[in-house]
Amino acid sequence: MTLAAPPEQTLREPLDRPGDPPSRRIARTAGVLFIITFVTSIPALFLYGAVLDHTGYITGAGNDTRVLVGAFLELLLIVANIGTAVVLFPVLKRQSESIALGYVTARVIESAFIAVGILSLLAVVTLRQDLAGAGTDTATLETVGRSLVAVKDWTFLLGPGFVVGIGNGLMLGWLMYRSGLVPRRMAMFGLVGGPLICLSGIAVLFGVIDEGGAGQFVATIPEFIWELSLGIYLTVKGFRPSPILYDDGLHAGVDGPLVPGLAAPVAAPVVTAP
Repeated sequence: MTLAAPPEQTLREPLDRPGDPPSRRIARTAGVLFIITFVTSIPALFLYGAVLDHTGYITGAGNDTRVLVGAFLELLLIVANIGTAVVLFPVLKRQSESIALGYVTARVIESAFIAVGILSLLAVVTLRQDLAGAGTDTATLETVGRSLVAVKDWTFLLGPGFVVGIGNGLMLGWLMYRSGLVPRRMAMFGLVGGPLICLSGIAVLFGVIDEGGAGQFVATIPEFIWELSLGIYLTVKGFRPSPILYDDGLHAGVDGPLVPGLAAPVAAPVVTAP
């Protein structure tokens, strides 16, 4: 008599093993990238003040160096934005691959809006350098300049002012809350701040509140706390112990197995009766 072998079972390997914690490096890298997003975005906003707050910039003397430095900082911001999602994806997909992929997509869309805003302000600088004082009608130049600045304002509203609420707020907040990779009370700032960012952006879109006003500022506070605290926490402490880091492979995430099989299938021996 021969006993048939049971279905093959594939051995899976946890992300963290004794003496080899790659999750620590992932957390530290992601934390530093989150901090870079603050270090680049906030100074860039102040540097852009010369062109954003002065309608006659395109026909005046201008301070192009400030605008160019701001554009360079926002290019670094784009790299850091996408980097946070790409670095965290191998870990977050163990909780939910679809939502983790959605988070990467949201970061890319946000960065695309930022890139369009950079191009609009660089166009203002180019027009000022090439056409101002060259006989071009001043009123026409100022109209074009204000139009390009308006594009920058809208990209800021729809990117950092709306998409961030969906990506960094809701998606990343949910993934961190469910996985327990960071304190759940901290992740709640994302779950609360995300919808507030979205609602404030919609309110500005329909003219209910003023862009950059007190209402929008207050709505951004929870999201600001969430992203800054996340960056500092991941840099200093790393991930908290979580089943998705240490699981031996018998557990499956929301969307399926944790990782592909890393060992040869193990089959039961065949027993033959005498």
